[in-house]
Amino acid sequence: MESYIQISKLNDFIFCPYSVYFHSIYDIFSPKLYHRASQTIGKLKHKNIEKWQYSTAKRYIQGLSVYSDKYKLMGKIDIYDAKEHCLIERKNKIKKIYDGYKYQLYAQYFCLKEMKFEVKKLFFHSLSDNKRYEINLPDEKETEKFEKIIQTIKNFNLAEFKPIKNPNKCANCIYIELCF
Repeated sequence: MESYIQISKLNDFIFCPYSVYFHSIYDIFSPKLYHRASQTIGKLKHKNIEKWQYSTAKRYIQGLSVYSDKYKLMGKIDIYDAKEHCLIERKNKIKKIYDGYKYQLYAQYFCLKEMKFEVKKLFFHSLSDNKRYEINLPDEKETEKFEKIIQTIKNFNLAEFKPIKNPNKCANCIYIELCF
């Protein structure tokens, strides 16, 4: 049986493949030991989605488990607005739309499409400042990039990986002490 890729790991992998590896090691420990304050805040704010407390309106589907047989993906969405056919991914604070964010949202989109949901729009919602950012639906070029990333993840071999030190990324990595 072929294994599935967790949608939540896409952003981590794009940030740095080592972070996925280190995350799996730290999974057995309490997040209090290694999470930064911003991560803890983000987790707490996501609890409303996980407990279906975003809204009681029936138009909002919250925390739905999704999968894609085509891409071998699985995960959960934050919010699907069934009336407007919008997929909404919530982040604690969005300073910039990173590729990892975008491909995570695309993964959710492709899963919903495969599950026969109509999706007309994609949004990121920044909880801290209550701003919403619309993202274009993936065109052919973006879909090809997405598919290459999925293939890269499927073919990834940690033993052969040669990390490239990136001061901007490494400074923001919670695993910096374990790397290099």
